[in-house]
Amino acid sequence: MRRYLELAAAEFRRYSTYRLAVVAGVVTQSVFGFIRISVMFAAIAASGGTLLGYNQKLASTYVWLGQALIAPLAIFAWTEIADRVRTGEIAVDIARPIDLQLGWWARDVGRAGFQLLSRGLPPLLIGGLTVGLALPTSWTAYPLGLISLALALSISFTLRYLLNLVAFWSVDVRGFIGLYFVLVGPLCGLFVPIHLFPPWLRTIAYATPFPSMLQVPIDVLSGLVLGAAAALQVLMQLGWLVLLVALARVVTWRGSRRLVVQGG
Repeated sequence: MRRYLELAAAEFRRYSTYRLAVVAGVVTQSVFGFIRISVMFAAIAASGGTLLGYNQKLASTYVWLGQALIAPLAIFAWTEIADRVRTGEIAVDIARPIDLQLGWWARDVGRAGFQLLSRGLPPLLIGGLTVGLALPTSWTAYPLGLISLALALSISFTLRYLLNLVAFWSVDVRGFIGLYFVLVGPLCGLFVPIHLFPPWLRTIAYATPFPSMLQVPIDVLSGLVLGAAAALQVLMQLGWLVLLVALARVVTWRGSRRLVVQGG
């Protein structure tokens, strides 16, 4: 356990060195937040003041929570593991006395922790001070929201980890990353709430783990769902995480057996 905590701490320190990137990220997230909120407000005004349960306060909360979680969740894929497979450096990772999946998971926890504090909270604060946020009507939203957020971070990591493992079979993973990029944005609820989808598309979205990455934690944290409904959403996230982690274990084992390093 100590080794994994050290990995998380090291990754936290690593990301804390990019101070200008943090400032640029906060500015970018805030600007796009104002753009998104203007679109949502226009749609709500055109529909008469509410849009399928969303008023201006709830819409603002949805947008600013989404902007706050984009960086910590790293919704759009990264390729560090795939790059190490391509260069053969992954053999060193496998030979280390730590579990490959848990080691990268610990690193992602450190990264997400720093980005939540540095690039997540500032846009949320800016949105709350300028536009306003809807607070949950029950205190249970806060502990359940934190659990939901932790599960969302873990689901996001596991999906990105699985995507990188494709490199064991296909050295160039850019096509798979492009497909993931096309799917994850709309199906996780990044662009518009999944509740606004037509029923058939909403069913497709919830048949994937993507809503558990963003839409579900936003719903729970904002208090849009409370009580038993919120607990059910969190249990759905837990189910997806267990399934994805088990799949990742199998793929990691198969990939390590398949690994061939040039020159070795």
